Amino acid sequence: MDFRFTESQQAIRAAVLQTCRDFPPSYWLEHDDSGAFPSRFVHAMRSGGWLGIAMPESVGGSGLGITEAAIMMQAVAESGAGFSGASAIHLNLFGLNPVVKFGTEEQVRRMLPPLLSGQDMACFGVTEPDAGLDTTNLKVRAERTADGYRIHGQKHWTTLAQQANKVLLLARTTPRNEVKKKTDGLSLFYTDLDRKYVEIREIAKMGRKAVNSNAVFYDGMPVPARDLIGEEGQGFYYILHGLNPERVLLAAEAVGLGRAALQRAVDYARQREVFGRAIGMNQGIQHPLARNWMELEAANLMVFDAATRYDRGEDCGAQANAAKYLAAEAGFRACEQAVLTHGGMGYAREYHVERYLREMMIPRIAPVSREMIFNFIGEKVLGLPRSF
Repeated sequence: MDFRFTESQQAIRAAVLQTCRDFPPSYWLEHDDSGAFPSRFVHAMRSGGWLGIAMPESVGGSGLGITEAAIMMQAVAESGAGFSGASAIHLNLFGLNPVVKFGTEEQVRRMLPPLLSGQDMACFGVTEPDAGLDTTNLKVRAERTADGYRIHGQKHWTTLAQQANKVLLLARTTPRNEVKKKTDGLSLFYTDLDRKYVEIREIAKMGRKAVNSNAVFYDGMPVPARDLIGEEGQGFYYILHGLNPERVLLAAEAVGLGRAALQRAVDYARQREVFGRAIGMNQGIQHPLARNWMELEAANLMVFDAATRYDRGEDCGAQANAAKYLAAEAGFRACEQAVLTHGGMGYAREYHVERYLREMMIPRIAPVSREMIFNFIGEKVLGLPRSF
């Protein structure tokens, strides 16, 4: 199997890296300090047409695959933007995939072009404080009205809710105790995030300060019937179609950030002299970095195996989950080693690797835990009994 990029794919990587050169490490350090959203970066990526890379050409996208989207997002993270840059545009690439697959033609044409042009910005309302990974236990409810629904309840870890005017929202339309299967009764909406009916509280967090995470409280927010995606009660199944692309993209970003950290460590090891010689001459420095390179490259093969399978319409659940796990772990070890290679200076913000280490915790935790990936592989691949 040949995972070498085509000339057009190599051109995508080169062009994205070229755009990212206008946003040096100082730009990301400044935004990490201030918490200001990287609007200029997002505008540059939008102006280049990158935000629609995997969206249909009929609505202004490029009509390419998750493979090309993964190449793009890996380049963003690898440029040094890390998850501060990647998360600022991540949702555009896969978030409205359920609309593309299950929405009406009218919904696709109404909902996607404003997102790709920058007229709209969307957030993703799924996670709740009492549900966590148990999506079927969601409690946010959509109560029927004469002309649509009213949303009540709380969502947690809603990225970009501070800027967003739209939300892709999963809510329960039928109580869990009234459905035969616990996965039934959840409905998916893409609608206005009407601030007259919501309270948004930012969550202070460890890293990626420039891309806000929020608790969102819904108090009867109206949703017109035309903003229901697909059939009522089938939203859980629709969301599943976005999970594998999300894992692939996150894994690609983790490899990219791991590479950025590794490169900084290698550059420092070449230049830093102790006892009259470059520290990179010492096997205690050199060998861990060599291992980091091998781990990142191995994880990267799984990333693009998963991406290729998805684009071919093949089952890729095992590969996407494995890629997310392997890339996050390899990336974390590379970031940790970059800090250790810098010694005391690795703890200094001006050398950037401490930010990389903080941001690399994101793919280790989200959107699914390592343990749930083990459960998936154990049950779905190895055929072991369900453990939860």
